[in-house]
Amino acid sequence: MNIKQKSTKELENICKDIREEILRVVSKNGGHLSSTLGATELIVAMHKVFDSKKDPFIFDVSHQSYAHKLLTDRWEEFDTLRQFNGICGYTKPSESEDDYFVAGHSSTSISLGVGAAKAIALKGEQDSRVPVIMIGDGSMTAGMVYEALNELGDRKYPMVIILNDNEMSIAKPIGALSRMLSSAMASPFYQSFRKQTENFVENFGEGAKYIAKRMEESLKLITPGILFEEMGIDYIGPVDGHNLESLIDILQIAKDLKKPVIVHAQTLKGKGYDIAEGKEEKWHGVGPFDLSNGASSKKSSAKSATQIYTEALCHLAKHNENIVGATAAMPSGTGLSELMETYPDRFWDVAIAEQHAVTSMSAMAKEGFKPFCTIYSTFLQRGYDQIIHDTCLMDLPVVFALDRAGIVGEDGETHQGVFDISFLRAIPNMTLFAPRDEKSFHQAMAFAAEYQHPCSLRYPRGSFTQTTLPDSQEFELAKSQLLRSNDSNILFIGYGNGVGRAYETAELMEQEVSILDLRFVKPLDEDMLRDLSVKHKKWFVFSDSSKMGGVGSAILEFFAQEKILHVELESFEYEDNFITHGSTKLVEESLGLLPEQLAKRVEELI
Repeated sequence: MNIKQKSTKELENICKDIREEILRVVSKNGGHLSSTLGATELIVAMHKVFDSKKDPFIFDVSHQSYAHKLLTDRWEEFDTLRQFNGICGYTKPSESEDDYFVAGHSSTSISLGVGAAKAIALKGEQDSRVPVIMIGDGSMTAGMVYEALNELGDRKYPMVIILNDNEMSIAKPIGALSRMLSSAMASPFYQSFRKQTENFVENFGEGAKYIAKRMEESLKLITPGILFEEMGIDYIGPVDGHNLESLIDILQIAKDLKKPVIVHAQTLKGKGYDIAEGKEEKWHGVGPFDLSNGASSKKSSAKSATQIYTEALCHLAKHNENIVGATAAMPSGTGLSELMETYPDRFWDVAIAEQHAVTSMSAMAKEGFKPFCTIYSTFLQRGYDQIIHDTCLMDLPVVFALDRAGIVGEDGETHQGVFDISFLRAIPNMTLFAPRDEKSFHQAMAFAAEYQHPCSLRYPRGSFTQTTLPDSQEFELAKSQLLRSNDSNILFIGYGNGVGRAYETAELMEQEVSILDLRFVKPLDEDMLRDLSVKHKKWFVFSDSSKMGGVGSAILEFFAQEKILHVELESFEYEDNFITHGSTKLVEESLGLLPEQLAKRVEELI
């Protein structure tokens, strides 16, 4: 959609149409809602002033980029948002040339912008191209942002950073005077006057420069931009993020400055949909809902693994005052909200700062507390060095509770929780285990609470596989549980949620199979595996994890160690590819991992 020649009134109508289309599709498909509704005018103004075909448009996380998708020839496809074989809920260059970079994790945008700006400078294209960044105030809690700003302020590459402040979490403007000063500082007159003044005082030495700087700062102290100015980056704002005419003027000024500029725009989450307006976290990401009243369209009777985790941790915390915990900006998603309300002095949301979460909990462990570090599998990747350096090197008893392990569905490649076993298994002192159902989850949590070394347990998004499993025994270090034993040549090994899938697959087969709940992938139950290798010659592994470095790899390493050469092992873990978005069932079907598909594969292999 070419909006360059549109009037402000026409653009305002386009904003209205965009919001209606976002609401229609998200209410049907689910997705990110409140942030993307609030960013509509900002994105329309970006497209009015800049050119996404040549200017790198970089959206932090990119969950707020739906309006950008609609403006870049994806209106007809938008109905397939987050659906299998449909368009992605995040920016994706393979989907459109207007998407500069894959995004899905927070706080990478300014670093990407600095890298793009360096390349533009080396190519001599600074007169025709400028990186344009949109970053939310929540993303400003991560240290990577300040690493990038530090270099940007020193190098002075031309760049426009739009700070979408939708919760006023950075600073609240102080009345009419602040608004007047913000407008004044964004004006061409002020910017021209400032440049002339800088040139003038340059001839009068450091004393004059110091006085001029202090005078300017005295005005800026009543606006929240002093931090950025001190880092060497021009600041404009706060400005009204829904005043389209003003936004277009300000972005044009920022573009013409040819240096790094932060435009601080305040927006309202959920703008245009009364039910979602404001700071309610539940409207950040939603499933399908009734547009008329906001009620969820999907009702599930099965208890989610996250709910079970919350119940288990609440019970443990009630009886052990040394149990503490942290999450990184996902208190409701990880089930920690209830703990934070009940024990506000013992459980913390540390914001988008997984590295800080890991290291701070490690220090608490050293002080004698028992930390539960509760983070999505995909986001724990961001704290990997800290797990090695600050937790495991000192063998500190931090529990890493990994929500959303396995396929997460519509969020797709950037969020699939498939790598945690592979990257954690390589770390000395780390213990890895997983529950298979509600009872075993409570038992796993009880084990974790008493275990005096680093450990990690993983559990799926939504509920565990809904199948009837044998009664779970108490967790004991490096001990598996044999759930079904017979004279068959075939052994199914399940890990975590894979146990339920192994059982479902076995029920579809004519042949009898033995079934083992592995429980611990590090350390392995070597005695059990050694005994089973005598009886069963064909082993099949079921686990929601990457095949490379995963559960099957661990068992094959054990075979090599023990020189067990007569057992054939086939792993039904994920192949060495990034996994697309879509409903979990359709994604699993595309990977050949539905129980009926697996039963057929097993029969073919034997």
